[in-house]
Amino acid sequence: MFTEDGQRSRSHGLARKVLEAQAAAMDVPLLSASATWEEYEAGFIELLRAAKDCGATTAVFGDIDIPRHRKWEERVCRQAGLAAALPLWQQERLALLDEWWGAGFEARIIVAREGLVDRRYLGRVLDREIAEELAATGIDPCGENGEFHTVVTAGPLFRAPLRLRIDGQVLRSDCWFQDMAVH
Repeated sequence: MFTEDGQRSRSHGLARKVLEAQAAAMDVPLLSASATWEEYEAGFIELLRAAKDCGATTAVFGDIDIPRHRKWEERVCRQAGLAAALPLWQQERLALLDEWWGAGFEARIIVAREGLVDRRYLGRVLDREIAEELAATGIDPCGENGEFHTVVTAGPLFRAPLRLRIDGQVLRSDCWFQDMAVH
């Protein structure tokens, strides 16, 4: 889901070109829509329906333990005629990250909630050292509560790692956003 102008992802503030490069690296289509927050749910359901039209039967979500998120995901999937899968549900955080790293995935921190996560983490790879630093301060090392967001830049699903340039940072809606561009 993108902002109204279709140029930035709604929650992570990523440039469209970054998401296009990510989809191309995984050789999957990028299904997208632009919407205000008020139009978000309706637009999301339409995207789920488009995925169903392409042959999808299930939508996979990465939530770990926020019941209201799970209820929303299950509800919008029902409306689109899809099943909702939450394979990470109720799993231990560092065990999930160990599995993630062990599989060869990489993600960079691109959003940090002001007053919770120091913006010095922006642009950095989420590795064990950073996850443990965050956990030691009471921050969920997976960012489950919106403390931070990441962008996946490499992994076994990618033909090649994304080559991203780290640009400026901006404060919006009580969050610091790290701008990234395709290199």
